Amino acid sequence: MTAEVAVVGAGPGGLAVAAALEARGVRTVVLERGPSVATSWRGHYDRLRLHTPRRLSGLPGMPIPARLGRWVPRDGVVAYLEEYAGRHGLDVRCGVHVRTVERDGAGWLLRTSAGDVAASVVVVATGYSHAPVEPSWPGVEEFTGEVLHASRYRAGEAYAGRDVLVVGAGNTGAEIAVDLVAAGARRVWLSVRTPPHIVRRSIGPWPAQATGILVRRLPVPVVDRLAAVLARLTVPDLTAYGLARPPEGLKARALQGAIPVQDVGLLAAVRARTVVPVPAVSRFEGRDVVLADGTRVRPGAVIAATGYRPALEPLVGHLGVLDARGLPVVRGGRTAPGAPGLYFTGFTNPLSGMFRELRIDARRIARAVEARSGGRRPATGVDRSHRAPPGARHRRRVS
Repeated sequence: MTAEVAVVGAGPGGLAVAAALEARGVRTVVLERGPSVATSWRGHYDRLRLHTPRRLSGLPGMPIPARLGRWVPRDGVVAYLEEYAGRHGLDVRCGVHVRTVERDGAGWLLRTSAGDVAASVVVVATGYSHAPVEPSWPGVEEFTGEVLHASRYRAGEAYAGRDVLVVGAGNTGAEIAVDLVAAGARRVWLSVRTPPHIVRRSIGPWPAQATGILVRRLPVPVVDRLAAVLARLTVPDLTAYGLARPPEGLKARALQGAIPVQDVGLLAAVRARTVVPVPAVSRFEGRDVVLADGTRVRPGAVIAATGYRPALEPLVGHLGVLDARGLPVVRGGRTAPGAPGLYFTGFTNPLSGMFRELRIDARRIARAVEARSGGRRPATGVDRSHRAPPGARHRRRVS
């Protein structure tokens, strides 16, 4: 098969780029390993909602419908992405596993489970959180309880009446801990290696994302000082409950990949002692989990919210386009030296919101591809991109 542009991944990033390209008359095919669009979103836990408000999270050419609410639930995101692909008439080929991307003269060759695909341009949109990071604690093989990665967690009802240790205090771990309490778990411990920054998801009508947008270009020390002041005003000090304020600044941590935890019930649960913060896991011994301070807990189940990684090495690692962390050296509308026509989107975790960043990347990539091909061609659709300031109504722009 031959395509002008091949997009790898039919999540929000891949669909956004494909829609922006099709609106400029660029023939695009989307290759998706899973059985449908939004495969990753379908596999998330039931409680999950977008942590960014609907009005600031739409992709190019189609706002998220108001019927899905301010904080869109997982199934709402899936429905939106399905409707988005249909509205833009995107050519999505599901069940196609792209194994590797190779140079092919002036273009690219994608080796896939369905045969080779030749393309002038390739956009990799497989996502920042592509492969679970499975922990390897000493003694875990002999542990008599249940151990699972958070990627396999769906709902808390299965843990009603049980003692559960959640390992990892990022957004996923914090939300799963709260979900377990709501579902009737007997005891819930939250293992914390590094105390997270916790922010209110919104203060009245003002979402945390809006603050992230406003400060995104400010220097790190300035943002860190502002964030510290805001935290003292809006987030209670939980040191007495075992969850101290982090020593490092909010933006400094975010640049390392540790974005703040948006409170969806954790603060109240910790203060009520229904979620009990404990130190990092050191090792497993029989039925016990030994913590870094030497104390022991005996959970019936351990849920490892230990994160994900992009896992791009098999796909493009041989092309010299990844940094030491396995992330693309450039993204959006730029390409790496020696890899013209190879673009990446969705490999950051910005304070200003992931869906917003995907929307910006999609426009930039579409403009860059259009420039490569010598200018705009007859559009196959209208790209009604929207940029709305926090709290404002969408203003549509025809591009």
